[in-house]
Amino acid sequence: MKKSVSRIFALALSLAITLALAAGCSNSDLSGSWVPSILPTSHPSDSPVMVEALPPPGFHDDESWRYAPIDETDEFGTAAESPFKDVITSPLSTFSASVNTASYSIMRRQINNNREPTGLRIEELINYFDFGYEAPSPDSEHPFSIITEISECTWAPGHLLAKIAIQGVRLKNTEEIANNIVFLIDVSGSMDRPDRLPLVIESMNLIIDQLGENDVISIVTYAGREEVLADSVSGSNHRELRRIIGGLRASGSTAGAQALRQAYSLASKNFIEGGNNRIILATDGDFNVGESSVADLISLVENERERGVFISVLGYGMGNLKDDMMEAIAMHGNGNYAYIDTIQEAKKVLVDEFDSTMFTIAKDVKFQVEFNPETISAYRLIGYDTRRLNNEDFNDDTKDAGEIGSGHSVTVFYELIPVVHGIDNGLVDALRYSDIVTTGSDDFMTVKVRYKAPDGDESQLVEHVVGAKTLQNRVSESFIFASAVVEFGLIVTDSNFKGNSSITTVLSRAGDSTGEDEFGLRAEFVELVRKYGRIVGY
Repeated sequence: MKKSVSRIFALALSLAITLALAAGCSNSDLSGSWVPSILPTSHPSDSPVMVEALPPPGFHDDESWRYAPIDETDEFGTAAESPFKDVITSPLSTFSASVNTASYSIMRRQINNNREPTGLRIEELINYFDFGYEAPSPDSEHPFSIITEISECTWAPGHLLAKIAIQGVRLKNTEEIANNIVFLIDVSGSMDRPDRLPLVIESMNLIIDQLGENDVISIVTYAGREEVLADSVSGSNHRELRRIIGGLRASGSTAGAQALRQAYSLASKNFIEGGNNRIILATDGDFNVGESSVADLISLVENERERGVFISVLGYGMGNLKDDMMEAIAMHGNGNYAYIDTIQEAKKVLVDEFDSTMFTIAKDVKFQVEFNPETISAYRLIGYDTRRLNNEDFNDDTKDAGEIGSGHSVTVFYELIPVVHGIDNGLVDALRYSDIVTTGSDDFMTVKVRYKAPDGDESQLVEHVVGAKTLQNRVSESFIFASAVVEFGLIVTDSNFKGNSSITTVLSRAGDSTGEDEFGLRAEFVELVRKYGRIVGY
């Protein structure tokens, strides 16, 4: 009898809580905080039970869920950072472009949860920001311009810091370009948290609001199995698309690989010649059913990219984040990868940077930098550790590399050890059987960039000589701020080459170079640096 009473009491209590949440209960203990679903978060794939993943009342205004505890099951890729290379024996540095920004918003989420950041890629911290580089005109010979600056390296006395950047052209009249988009949405049980599926729903609605009658939209979801919820719906039918997206609920396991095939099938069926054919994958990256290895998924997206269907990846949630999986899919699928931790970040990526995210202006973009042994003794590429290429890959058009969207910029930094005659850099022994004959030039380096047109198969080459006059005591505001971000990246990743880097110098230089800061992103960075300092007891 006591067990029966207890069971009845428990059921009554559960019902009371459910009704209170549904009614937007104003009780101070419940209002503004998220209460997990009473139903279990995993069911067999054929189970009719669906777990709701709805935001709490005031979700748009109250972001206290951002500071909820995070468990330790996140998965990040690992790659050794680049060491210094001797220019005599290794004059070339070759790597792929990257416009991903996920590491920055992951870092922000970690710091806001009073955690020391982990799993960061420094180039994604830099490329999160718009540095206001001058873009080429739409009728320029090449779809991007090259910008270079060199100055002293603040954390390594006697060293130099070189910035190399490319700024993509900003396409005009992108609203006239037809979109064939497949939303591929993870609705598995792991998405049943307010920082996941509810935020995905809001993010997709931001995209829907920008679509028009020339656009074709399909929607595929996956949990224990994949399901096609929309096929070839007009982009102008906002009400229907919002209805479908708004009805999503999370439950079950994660059959991601088969759903990815289904999404590519729909994208191929609705393919628009000359249009933007793209899958937008929204997930926490947990492909734990089916072809779950990174290698299998890479093979799938590589095959499909050759047919002209690209993929952009939006990561959500923390504590079950499979960052390595999502970066790999985007990198090999001719797309980009962003991590969405707030609705503000969703607006940045999907509204403010809509053209950059959606419309590719150049694919397979590769850098190769040749350093002059007359002026540079050694160099080190900062970041891009997962993007390094063999030197011979630069001229090989079969080798995949990164993509650049409309208005995108890519910023790269090298730490340089200048030649001081009579002093050896000590990295390698002198060569016994050969002697390097130089041209006597006082250039620092030559930057070469290869790229293909979005629908092209043959690369084009752009070269930019970085002469002695590039070294300046006075540099641009963007150089100062970007180099402060680099220095902070060296600190938070505990780089072997952080030298004299310090929170004090980061705050000083970043604080003095926030500029106009239209969206407050630079000011936010300064505050994050302060928070990090408090976390580590600085």
